[in-house]
Parts: sequence; C-alpha cells; structure tokens
Amino acid sequence: MDIEKFLLQQSRDAVESLYGLLPDVPLQVQKTRKDFAGDYTLVVFPLLKVSRKSPEATATEIGDWLVGHTPEIGSYNVVKGFLNLSLSSSFWIERFSDIVSDASFGHAAPTGRKVMVEYSSPNTNKPLHLGHIRNNLLGYSVSKLLEAAGNEVMKVNLVNDRGIHICKSMLAWQKFGGGETPESSGMKGDHLVGKYYVAFDKAYKEEVKQLVSEGMDEEQAKKEAPIMREAQEMLRKWEAKDPEVYTLWQTMNGWVYAGFDKTYADMGVSFDKVYYESETYLLGKSLVQEGLDKHIFYRREDGSVWINLEADGLDEKLLLRGDGTSVYMTQDLGTALSRHEEYAFDQMVYVVGNEQNYHFQVLKLILSKLGYSWADSIYHLSYGMVELPEGKMKSREGTVVDADDLIADMISTARSMSAELGKLDGCTEAEAASISRMIGLGALKYFILKVDPKKTMLFDPRESIDFNGNTGPFIQYTHARICSVLRKASEMQISVSGTIPSDAVLADKEIALIKQLQEYRSTVQQAAENLSPAMVANYCFDLAKEFNQYYHDFSFLKEEDSSVRQNRLLLARETARILRRGMSLLGIDVPERM
Repeated sequence: MDIEKFLLQQSRDAVESLYGLLPDVPLQVQKTRKDFAGDYTLVVFPLLKVSRKSPEATATEIGDWLVGHTPEIGSYNVVKGFLNLSLSSSFWIERFSDIVSDASFGHAAPTGRKVMVEYSSPNTNKPLHLGHIRNNLLGYSVSKLLEAAGNEVMKVNLVNDRGIHICKSMLAWQKFGGGETPESSGMKGDHLVGKYYVAFDKAYKEEVKQLVSEGMDEEQAKKEAPIMREAQEMLRKWEAKDPEVYTLWQTMNGWVYAGFDKTYADMGVSFDKVYYESETYLLGKSLVQEGLDKHIFYRREDGSVWINLEADGLDEKLLLRGDGTSVYMTQDLGTALSRHEEYAFDQMVYVVGNEQNYHFQVLKLILSKLGYSWADSIYHLSYGMVELPEGKMKSREGTVVDADDLIADMISTARSMSAELGKLDGCTEAEAASISRMIGLGALKYFILKVDPKKTMLFDPRESIDFNGNTGPFIQYTHARICSVLRKASEMQISVSGTIPSDAVLADKEIALIKQLQEYRSTVQQAAENLSPAMVANYCFDLAKEFNQYYHDFSFLKEEDSSVRQNRLLLARETARILRRGMSLLGIDVPERM
C-alpha cells in the first residue's frame, strides 16, 4: 500500500464531505516531522478558502471526520495549520504482515524498460586506483538499484585500450623494460604497465627540462621532446596495424586485463559486456565522415575535423586530429551508436567523474545534430572526486592510492580492529579471515556509497571501520547480533513463524520499527529514480539504529509471554532480512556471526 496516496484520498473524501466539491486546491500529505507526534501530516492552509474557518478549527473538523470514518487512523493532533495523523496499531501490524508474506518486498515488478549502465572505463596504462573504486562501486550499486526498481539492466564497461596514453607505457617498456614481464617481476600485470607509464613521464620531463635549458620555449619543448614524438609515431603505427606495435599492444593489454579481472573480483563488481575503444573508434570515424557529408562538421587546413557549437552556448570541439587519429569523442560517438543498435536502450547512464561534464554535453548534442533521437536518453551520472587527507592523487607521478593496496589494507585493518574489540573471539582461522574480508570491504563500500554521488568526498580508511556511527561495520554487526539471537532461539527450540496477531498490543518502539521497515520499498524506488545508493545506505543505518534502540529496551529470549516473545523475534528476523536486502543493493555482504 502507498500510505501517502491512501491518506491523500481519505483527506479528499473528508474535505468534500465537510465543505463540498474541491476546486483546484492542492492537498499535501507528508511524513510528520520527528519533533511532533504523529505519522503523517495534512497541511490545511490551502483549504481555508473552502472551510472559511481558522486553521485550527479546519484541522480539527477534518481530524474528527477521518477518525470517525477511517478505521486505519487511530488519533490526531493539531499544530496550527498542520493536522498530524497517527495510524492505528492494527494498521501497522497489517503492513508488517504484508512485508512478512512478500518474499520480494521492496523490489518492483518488471517495467519492460531497458537501461544500460557504463562504469569503470579504465585505461590500460595503469592499475585501478581509489577514484576507480568509487566509480565501480557507484556504477554497480546503481545497476542493482535499477534492477530492483523493475528495469532490465545491462552493466557495461568501456575499456580505453588505445590512444597516446597507452603508447606511452608501451614505448617506455620498449626503452627501459629489458623484457620484464609479470611472471619475471612477480608484479600484477596492470601494476607492471603502470610502472612504465610513470617511467615515461619521468623521462619526458627530463627531456623537456633539457630542451628548455638549451633555450627552447617550454610549450614548444613539450611538443618537441623526442620521447613524445616517438609515442605519437607509435600511435600512428598502431592505427596502421603495424605488426610489431600491434603485437606489443596485445601483449601488454593482456597483462593489464588479467590484473583488472582480479581487482574487479576483489571489489565484487561485474559486467554483462565489455566494450573496447579499439573496436569502436572506426565506427566513430565513419560518424565523423557522416557529419562532414552533412556539413555539420568542418575540416581545417591541417586536416583536423571540428564542430562549431558556439550557437549552442559551447565552443568548437575537435573530432579527429590532423594526422587522422581519433580522440575520445570519436570513439564515444561510435560506441554510443553501436550500443543503441545492439540493445535499443530506453536510457543510457554513463557513470563518469564530474570533470567530464562538458564532454557528455557535447556528446549528446552531436548525436542529436546527427539525427539520433535517442540522444536525449543519454544521462551522465556525474560524481565528485575522492580526496584524501593529504590531497589529490596524480597518476603520472605515481602518487595514486592503488585499489589493490587499499583493499588489502582495509581487510587487514578490519581484522586488527575486530580482534581488539573481541569480535573474532571463538572464530576459526577461516571464519576470522572471511569475516575480516566482509567487514573491510563493507566498510570501504559503505563509506563511499553513503555520500551523495554528486559530492566530492574525503576518504579516511580508519574512520570507515568503526563499529559505532554511520558505518558499514555498525550495520553488519547489527545483522550479526540479530542472527545470534535467532540462533539461540533455535537452540532453545523456539520457532519463529507466522505473523503478529492483528489484536496484539505493540509498544511504540515496535511500531516505530515496523514503520522503518515499511519505508524500504519507497526508499529503493526513490534511490533508483535519483540514481543514488546513498539513500539506501542511510536507510540501512537508520533501520539498524532503530533496531538497536529496540533491542536495548526490550527483552527477547527471556520474555516470559510466548506470544510477545514470538512477535519480537519475528520483528528481529524481518529486520535482518531487510538489512541483507538493502546492503546487497550496495554490493555489501553481511555476516551471520561476529
């Protein structure tokens, strides 16, 4: 049941019964603010012109009518022009019964809508870092949310496997590598290739410095540095399918893919399909030619191809370099077209950092000018960067926070902190390792996903592994605590089944918990509509906090009244189920014991 819609209709019936047919007067029902008594509030100020009475008198009349005609409403109170409605205990018991009986509670029926979500999009010249972690966790969770909202979702990755940045690593390996391989070095392949990306930058800066010392202007030196010219020539050879360059490219990319696969597995993210820029840039080039033929694009004297978007409030955009090599926009055009032809999506969500806002404005505009009506279905989920207490990261200088190192550190920190707090007491080595991994990854994922995607965030690893406060471990521990209670109940041969009788007398804390459980469905729907896992993350925290207050105030296994005990255990079981479901939408596992 949509409670707000139900109360809105009941309120409309009340107003029409009391004051006659309503003209175009908006009725507004919302959740009652926490500092007032009540569940939902009807704002009566817009109704004064039909009631012709004071706000308090109008609210009182409507409240009396609702209590007299709507069994679901138990009582009301009036605060000026606000009618605060309290729903009956039996109403909340019925809502709880709906939750218990619905195995897929919170997940919508299929809508027939198809959504493609692109995330990760790494370059094959370096390992994944902390920024990639936010991207991957956000993209994966958004995909899960969209699925929960009834959409058919295709999770895709576009690997930037070609371009000048890839050639930089390849050239540096040729010059300085001495035949080093992942096997000979003992390094993950993506780390090895990243090592040579840093080596290229170091050599390049030394050459620029040398040229400047010889009297060359710095900007000119950056263009004339021999190693940069060699990298540019290597890119031209790659596009010409030079056998030696192409073979080296395949070999080094193979090293990187093996490394990426392990990191993705450690993060717990996956894809339904992986696209490669090397396979889509030619289609992009054909679209550039199409734009030239239609006089949408133009060619400059140096042979480069551009589009002038000044009339649209933007500027001129390069689509093809003078030497014929493509740029990011070239392949993004080709990739978008091939995806729509293959999947016919209703929406295409790009999970990409906010530094690319302009790029996606231009992408949509160009596709629209080329006549593709589906360009409007492209949505850029623009997220803020992840910063550290010590500042920003720089890939070229090798100062990034490596994803593999961070994951390992999180697991290690989780283990040491859990052990200090006695959370691993009585666990076998295998159990301790499994729980530590679950907590470490849960802390990392939750800390990142609880922040609104659009906001820049500061990541503090130790702060994320805190068993108190708004953290993943706090929610995980709450789930484990409930599982412990249910295990003990089973050992005492106390079964937990059925539902709460409609005439049961519930404490305020129990009704508050049921209300919190009831909100899971609308939270998931809103989170999917807003592409914001943060809504589900903070819901899980609020639910865990509500349960812990309930657990603190009431006895479970020692309660002598068997029906009361049964009700409390049932509430605990359903709380654990919703926590599992909610956390799974964030890609987070919850332990059964801690």
